[in-house]
Amino acid sequence: MLGYHVPDPDEAMLVSGGTTKDNAPFRVVIGRGTWVMPFFRKVSYLSLAMFESEIGERCVTKQAIQLDVRAVIAFKVANDTQSIVNAAQRFLSEQEREMSVLTGRIFSGHLRSIVGSMTVEEIIRERQKLADEVLIASKIEMGSIGLTVDSFQIQSIDDGNLGYIAALAAPHNAAVQRDAQVAQAAAAQVAAQAEQESQRKQAEYQRETAILRAQYQRDIDKANAEAAQAGPLAQATALQEVLTARAEQARKEAELREQQLQAEVVKPALAEAERVRILAEAEADRTRIQAEAAASNNRIALDQLLIEQLPEIVKQASAGLSNANLTVLNGPDGVSELVNGMVGQGLTVFNSLQKALSSNNDHVAD
Repeated sequence: MLGYHVPDPDEAMLVSGGTTKDNAPFRVVIGRGTWVMPFFRKVSYLSLAMFESEIGERCVTKQAIQLDVRAVIAFKVANDTQSIVNAAQRFLSEQEREMSVLTGRIFSGHLRSIVGSMTVEEIIRERQKLADEVLIASKIEMGSIGLTVDSFQIQSIDDGNLGYIAALAAPHNAAVQRDAQVAQAAAAQVAAQAEQESQRKQAEYQRETAILRAQYQRDIDKANAEAAQAGPLAQATALQEVLTARAEQARKEAELREQQLQAEVVKPALAEAERVRILAEAEADRTRIQAEAAASNNRIALDQLLIEQLPEIVKQASAGLSNANLTVLNGPDGVSELVNGMVGQGLTVFNSLQKALSSNNDHVAD
């Protein structure tokens, strides 16, 4: 849009040509847009991105030993307004190249100075200390030109084939080699022990395997032998069980036939015989009872006949007495006695006739 400008996130927009606060040479805009009057104002941009600078410097140590030191610096323009103004006034035309060159020179000078105050041993052992001291020494100068350092890393230190560093490293190398040899020997011993233990375990395993296989084979042979013996025995046992089962079945069938015979033949025959016996006894009893009844009926008939004839007998006796010339001396009592005598004679005759008839009936019954 005409007259409205917006800087990138990693840029600072510089607007010159007008009045500013705090007597700054130009107005600094970061992270937002602003209106700029065309033709009367000028807009420039300063990068706030990260830059790198590599340095390779030959330095002389406290022991007068030359060392070649290589390092890398990571830096950028600081985010405050004053730092942006300082950096823009120095690097706006060719920002990247000029900043890298100037930064390298600053760090190279401080690096030579600090290495000259240290021995090779200190530099080798305390490389980070060297980097920290160079960074601290350069901080004030870098800040004055509007730059801030994010990191300073020493990449390498070399004595240029003098052999000093190698000589310093020789005892350590010897110790390392010695330790390595000792460690290697210990490792070899451990490996040998492990190999021996492995062989021992393998031998033990093979021995145990052989024992187990022998035991397994014995168990198999025993099982086969028992199976071979158990075959006929099992067959005989099975046959015996079959015979026993058949005998039991025959016994049960015999009991069943006996029960059927009892139910179908014996019991009906016994029942029929009992019935015939009972009928025979009943018939005999009936015949006897009939005979007794007949005899009884004859006696009853005779008795009835005699009783019916008894008055006639008394009558005839009375008639006989009436024709007789009898004198009764004692009055009514005498008459009574006479009548009683006549009746008694009639009863005597009746009893005699009854006995005679009974005797005849008994002979008939026999």
